[in-house]
Amino acid sequence: MDKRKVVIIGSGPAGYTAAIYAARANLAPVVFAGGPSEHDARRVPGGQLMITTDVENYPGFPESVTGPELMERLQKQAERFGTVVHAENVQSLTFERPFHVKGESKEYLAETVIIATGASAKWLDVEGEDAFMNRGVSACATCDGFFFREQHVIVVGGGDTAMEEAAYLSKLCASVTVVHRRDTLRASKIMQERAKSNPRIRFLWDSAVEQIIGDQKGVSGAVVKNLKTGASQTVEVTGVFVAIGHQPTTELFREHLKLQPNGYLWVQPGSARTSVEGIFAAGDVADATYRQAITAAGTGCMAAIEAERWMTEHGIA
Repeated sequence: MDKRKVVIIGSGPAGYTAAIYAARANLAPVVFAGGPSEHDARRVPGGQLMITTDVENYPGFPESVTGPELMERLQKQAERFGTVVHAENVQSLTFERPFHVKGESKEYLAETVIIATGASAKWLDVEGEDAFMNRGVSACATCDGFFFREQHVIVVGGGDTAMEEAAYLSKLCASVTVVHRRDTLRASKIMQERAKSNPRIRFLWDSAVEQIIGDQKGVSGAVVKNLKTGASQTVEVTGVFVAIGHQPTTELFREHLKLQPNGYLWVQPGSARTSVEGIFAAGDVADATYRQAITAAGTGCMAAIEAERWMTEHGIA
């Protein structure tokens, strides 16, 4: 079986950046880029940016770049330095060195492993959601809010993330309507107070979005149902931001690696090292706070550098 110094599980900005740094350090990395799985049929190689249209906040692209194009460029850059990329999922991983990484058709022994499997947004699974994905439906206000300046939007959710998204959007949009299934918010008290005192934010309590409507131009509204009365109304908006949480992709690791209380992979503070020697984590799988392409790329760099240093310390590199 082929033995490698670095095997990277996952792609996206974290995985590909780790591959670029590892390859330039002559570590000949292998990337399992991933794809649809039984856990997440929407998952594609390249991560969340593959379902993102215009990316305007990634440094170096003054004219913006599409998510798929950015991922294609990162992949080509990694391959230019000798990275081998397999567009398949990892099915099993052992947690003692050398680590046995088994994909759908390929398998390797690895001195170190970098986990960059990311996290996926939780969606509403209502009619129109898939049809208008990236044409008015989003799970990231920081990423997409700019495109809805002076427009009317909905934020779905009642936790801190939803209130943060609503507050951010209120600085850009004409109005923000928060749709929440209950009559009280789950967000922290200070976040609740900020949202409720914001004149651009209004609330639809005890309510749920049951359909997203629009045309070839994009979203034009959302059908919102009152869960107590059963009455429905159409709210005219051009954007629907789903803020009901993210799910880190940790199925393979959660029984063996230490997790944060929120289910994300734990890493040593200021580091990419996990609880198992020789295994590192980068990107959204270990980051519930920022979830941005640029921060994922940064931790991918960290993971590759730390993997190289760890091997040097152990007489491997």
